[in-house]
Amino acid sequence: MSKSLHSKKLILLSLAAFTPVASQALPIDWHGTFGVDSTLISNYRRIDSKANNSGDGISEASKGTQEVTTADGSKSSASWQSYVFKLSPTMVINDAATFFAELTTGYGNGGYLGDSPQTDFNNGVGNNNGNAQLYLQNQAKGQPVNIKKVYIEIYSDTATYVIGRHTYEWGLGAIYNDGNDVWDRQASSRDGITMKLKIGNFHVSPFWSKVSNPGYTDNGNNKEYGTGLLYDNQERDIAFGLLYSKKSGEAGDAIYTSSVYGAVPAKIGATNIKVTDIFLKKVLGKFDAAIEVPLISGDLGNVTSATTLTTYSAKAILVKANYKQTDSWTLGFDGGQVSGDNGSTGTYGALSLHPNFQVANILFRYNLAAFSGTTTTGSAYDSYLTNARYYKIRSTYNSEKWTFETSLLRATAMEVAKAGATAYNHTKNKLFTAATTQSSSLGTEFDFNAKYHWNKEITIGTGLGYLFTGDYFGYTNSTTLNSPKNSMLLQINTSVTF
Repeated sequence: MSKSLHSKKLILLSLAAFTPVASQALPIDWHGTFGVDSTLISNYRRIDSKANNSGDGISEASKGTQEVTTADGSKSSASWQSYVFKLSPTMVINDAATFFAELTTGYGNGGYLGDSPQTDFNNGVGNNNGNAQLYLQNQAKGQPVNIKKVYIEIYSDTATYVIGRHTYEWGLGAIYNDGNDVWDRQASSRDGITMKLKIGNFHVSPFWSKVSNPGYTDNGNNKEYGTGLLYDNQERDIAFGLLYSKKSGEAGDAIYTSSVYGAVPAKIGATNIKVTDIFLKKVLGKFDAAIEVPLISGDLGNVTSATTLTTYSAKAILVKANYKQTDSWTLGFDGGQVSGDNGSTGTYGALSLHPNFQVANILFRYNLAAFSGTTTTGSAYDSYLTNARYYKIRSTYNSEKWTFETSLLRATAMEVAKAGATAYNHTKNKLFTAATTQSSSLGTEFDFNAKYHWNKEITIGTGLGYLFTGDYFGYTNSTTLNSPKNSMLLQINTSVTF
């Protein structure tokens, strides 16, 4: 070997010794959803009066009236534009483990268009002397990223273990809802561990989760644990199961508060609640039906009184049935009743279903207090089906590109105010002494929704709702009642899944 060739070989070996070995990065699968909608609701207060007689929120008349607060009664309509955004990365670590996450922003998996304007371009420093001169220069403020999910799934020969912050669903999604639909604003979240075990047609899922983190002591500890047992036989087209969970909090828990008995929210203290949720689904040819019956009992802390422990007893019965007449046409029926509270101190009977569980375009869907012209009370989507009995007939037509849904719903209240007795205002969450008796009619609603499937990922939709408002909403806790006024909704939306 020549001297020059030998030198070159030594140089190459030296370079190889100091060159790092390239590491192979784990692939990440990115998927998610994004949607924007525009909504208009006429006569959102559902009364004919344009004056604001909602009161101070302290007097008996103010606590009992169904009237929605407004700064300017002449403004009887509400309109806004919102968006949903969910970004979900998935990373396969190896054959035994996969990492999942979901990122979003704002509140309720998104926010409102125009809710983050940048107004402090120069903070009044220098030649600008404020920001009025920069009116034309629009710039959005940054928003924090919310981690809605972050967990791993570990696969063994006997079970799958889900560890971290994850979502979950049971039955029809009335109590526990994973929020996986495009327009879902909320989701049932669990910070803990769930084991998923399958034995034949039986699915067993015991779980434990930490609800609050007060520190290292147990003074304010709040936790939840239980198990779900589901028998799912696809060959016989039948599924039924039982979910049992227990949620308990210590006296120092500051997460949950109540303003039922006072003007200022106060801690409810120690709690011990049990949930028993029964689910049944059966398919018979072209017909299928599902029933969910959640039963809640236990001690709810100081909800109705600062000194008296509140006993919680609530339930719901929910039915969803479909008849697939042809490949295009499906007829359906939804019905149910969700318990309300009768106003008794020391007991509480109102059950609030998950905010994703909605049965109409107007009724139960929106938090009307959020439309106030004074102080916004929560989000427009902080609304729950409660204290109601409803019946709904519907039809769905599907084609290659279009989906049309039409429905008619009738609803009444389970509990109403009775003259001379203590009652509970389910809209304002207040106890009051009733001066007159309240009507139970919530109203009748006609809904129409259309979706155009541009392609597999993009959908354009529109919605129409017309509520024939019931006398329930005209109640003022006085001899002078408000005249109910019908309300209408118009909505357009666009969503993308990827």
